[in-house]
Amino acid sequence: MLSPSWQTQLRANVQRVRQTVVDACQRSGRDPGGIHLVAVTKYVPLAVIREVLAAGIADIGESHVQQLVARARESGPPRLDWPDEVPADPAQPRWHMIGHLQRNKVKLLLPQARIIHSLDSQRLAETIEQHAAALDARVDVFVEVNVPGEATKEGVAPEEVAPLAEAVGRCTHLRLRGLMTMAPYDPDPEAARPHFARLRALLDRLRDTGAVGPDCVHLSMGMSQDYGVAVEEGATFVRVGSALFEGLPSSDPRTP
Repeated sequence: MLSPSWQTQLRANVQRVRQTVVDACQRSGRDPGGIHLVAVTKYVPLAVIREVLAAGIADIGESHVQQLVARARESGPPRLDWPDEVPADPAQPRWHMIGHLQRNKVKLLLPQARIIHSLDSQRLAETIEQHAAALDARVDVFVEVNVPGEATKEGVAPEEVAPLAEAVGRCTHLRLRGLMTMAPYDPDPEAARPHFARLRALLDRLRDTGAVGPDCVHLSMGMSQDYGVAVEEGATFVRVGSALFEGLPSSDPRTP
């Protein structure tokens, strides 16, 4: 269990992040109720995750399958619903796979997580479909788009999204929910704005041309350094880690 001072720090961090989202929505004329906050818990211990749930954040994101699965098993039965649906148990976490997903890890992942932000190939879609069918499960996916065109980033090029979306449409257990991107790191959040704007424009074009279905309306973009700008540019999911966990205990082996 966290000490009272750490609990106070976490609640203050959560309030600050939520207020940043509210302020961004006010600047852009959006409803804060349409923004889903995913807490990225890469380096925090399970005790902190439990406090995050107690603070009312049910959506938990992990970048590595093994860590997600281990934590999910310790946390009890996961929520396998979509965030807009009425939960069976609102006290349980809803796990999001936000990092690069290897095909040989899909079978391990799906019993614990049904939202994947990092679909980046037709072969991966087919593998997810195969294992989802075996579970008779529905999996919600985002196509990861390498908007900046960086060689070090995962994701498909913008012109490859429509063919991949078509392939997802042939998978009866997958539902394409939207697009995801990561902007290059820059301490100035405004540097991310053009990348987020391009992803929004891409989704608008795909919807206008009928290349994606009616469920494909979401944008997963924005991290701790730029999530306010991402909300202004249309994000419906923001993936926030360090801004939520500043000043809290870490399980990062690189942290003294």
